[in-house]
Amino acid sequence: MTSSTDSAGAGFSQADLGNALAQCLAYTAELPWGSAPTLFALVPTAVLAQQAPDLIDPDDDSALSPIVQETGTSDLEELLTTLTWPAQVVGCALVTEITLLPPDAEADLDAALEPLLADPAAADEAARQAAHAHPEKQSARLAAGVLRAGKRVALLALRDDDAQSADLQTHPDLAPNLLDALADTFHG
Repeated sequence: MTSSTDSAGAGFSQADLGNALAQCLAYTAELPWGSAPTLFALVPTAVLAQQAPDLIDPDDDSALSPIVQETGTSDLEELLTTLTWPAQVVGCALVTEITLLPPDAEADLDAALEPLLADPAAADEAARQAAHAHPEKQSARLAAGVLRAGKRVALLALRDDDAQSADLQTHPDLAPNLLDALADTFHG
């Protein structure tokens, strides 16, 4: 049985969370590009081994195990504002596709958005279309994860159809709004 500290995720490190996110990205790497975002519950591997031993490889020494969640919705904002987790879930992660643009692309986006600022939905769609049409765009998968205890990590895997493994990148300011939304699922 785990202690209440462990069930809150306090006993897990930033590296444990990063390793779980790398597992999430490895899972989604098998999915085709254009797939819907994938949500994961993060459960202590020791708890999962006790409750469902046939789901865990006996040689698995990871601290956290990601478990894919069937969401039944494509509205990510609605999902994250209504989501709650049972006590055994010490964290959660989301992998979604994003489009990266070079810094000088801001002028192109501003030109596409300016006539539509009165209509936020139209402005969002125009921004999406301008980003996808930009000749220097780069696709990536973003994995963002949080623990109940407050630890946060976001990893970025750039799309490279020729590479056998993704080069994962992170930055302290990567995806703060998504990390906040995931953290809020534990405080709702």
